[in-house]
Amino acid sequence: MTALLDTIAAGADEAEVAAAQAQLRTLFEGRIAFGTAGLRSSIGAGPQQMNRLVVRQTTAGLMDWLPDGALVVIGYDARHGSLDFARDTAGVVAAAGGRAEILPEPLPTPVLAHAVLLREADAGVMVTASHNPPADNGYKLYLGDGIQLVSPADREIAAAIDQVAAAQLAGERTIDIADESHPSYTVLDDTIAASHIELVQQALTGTARSTNLVYTAMHGVGGAHMERAFERAGFPSLLTVAEQHEPNPDFPTVAFPNPEEDGALDLALARAEAAGADGIIANDPDADRLAIAVADRNGRQQPLSGDQLGVLLADHLIRTGAGAANVGGRVTANSVVSSRLLSRMAEAAGIAHVTTLTGFKFVARPTIEMPERHYLLGYEEALGYCVGGLVRDKDGISAALVAAEMLASLAEAGITVWDRLDALAAEHGAHITGPVTIRLDGPDGLELREAMMARVLADPPQDLAGALRTSLEDLQAGTHFPPATGAILFFDDDTRVIVRPSGTEPKLKAYIEVVEKVNGPAHAAEAYVRGNARLAKAQRSLQAYFGLDLEDD
Repeated sequence: MTALLDTIAAGADEAEVAAAQAQLRTLFEGRIAFGTAGLRSSIGAGPQQMNRLVVRQTTAGLMDWLPDGALVVIGYDARHGSLDFARDTAGVVAAAGGRAEILPEPLPTPVLAHAVLLREADAGVMVTASHNPPADNGYKLYLGDGIQLVSPADREIAAAIDQVAAAQLAGERTIDIADESHPSYTVLDDTIAASHIELVQQALTGTARSTNLVYTAMHGVGGAHMERAFERAGFPSLLTVAEQHEPNPDFPTVAFPNPEEDGALDLALARAEAAGADGIIANDPDADRLAIAVADRNGRQQPLSGDQLGVLLADHLIRTGAGAANVGGRVTANSVVSSRLLSRMAEAAGIAHVTTLTGFKFVARPTIEMPERHYLLGYEEALGYCVGGLVRDKDGISAALVAAEMLASLAEAGITVWDRLDALAAEHGAHITGPVTIRLDGPDGLELREAMMARVLADPPQDLAGALRTSLEDLQAGTHFPPATGAILFFDDDTRVIVRPSGTEPKLKAYIEVVEKVNGPAHAAEAYVRGNARLAKAQRSLQAYFGLDLEDD
């Protein structure tokens, strides 16, 4: 902001001054939206970005909404500003008459989600921007049930925050803040993290432990915690990617700190190849997501898609009988943008299944809405997995333990993950998924995204690579899900397309799934070739519909 003010003060170039003034207005017009994902934006001045004033106003609004004397547990990662934002959150909670308990060091998001339940808190705040770029930070809110908030709570809290900000701007309110000496401000010890490590051991269902795995923390906070969890479970020591093991908020070795992104796993893949490892496991920076790669049939390390890992984890848990003794039965869940394969596996195994809207605030909800059932697994294709409902959010630590046990178990049986995927395809069809992503940066990005979404609803594609559209569901109608922005399109060859705006990034995303029949495991490879060809044609057809050069990822 200082550079903008200097440009305006200098006044040397009218165009530069006008541009600086417009950019300055952008920073101070409106307010960063508080929604079901809390806050997430770049760090900077003004109400549109993450800064200490915004965090203090947000927390004051939250405390107005919570009951008097509410207990709020606060966690934070190692991003720029995270510690200051966490301390400000705790200070406002304590000064407002609540009880603040802050974790003692940067820790994974699932540790905070666990702490909410362990401490029987009224709310939990995690300061993190997950896998966003280095310039970003965020404020993720959990309520007392240990799940991220949903409507109408998000709207009510947003209104309370707006009232605080308006009153402060008018000089009608101040926001008090306490320091660590306040009797209601407590810095917790390491027993919370240790408790999470003990808890996630319950995700394991067998004794297979023989693995040789490379691990990357992606410059985040998962490293030491993951190593302790693996040691406690009796697995061999992980081979770490040293350049990415310690927290570094600048993420210097990756262009984008998301294991889904091209190039993010390059160092881990090279380490695995050099060490002759069985595979790799990778977290995102706050360790709530998990990616893995294993050797393909040619011996090269191949990352699994989020859908592939989701169904493999479920397959392992089903085959090892996890939760089978529960008298109320079992349940699996995944988001609507994830593959339909899990629902078909669950049906074949006599397990209830719930398809939800995108977001673990929905995917984890069967843990409280169906308490009589054992929550076997919930997942999203974007590398988020909740095993056993141990933490009511995605947890890259517990999922990594189960993934390692699965790999060890298959190896003991002389079976590869590709063999299991072929067997599942033979039984339920080869399900092939892939996105089309439209990134819409710039000041008119939101308006363009809304216009493109409106077009999908008003004038949807009638065919997709030769397949005719058979139905369209406007998610805003709330027919099968709570109302949301998006559309589901079905075509007569069992292709499904879901179009929705990203909840955390300036993108419009289309999720495509094609299904191919398989005449036995030996013919799975042929089915995948056909299915991948159909997927590529569908992606090109959708690109032509939007009329843009699109980024496929």
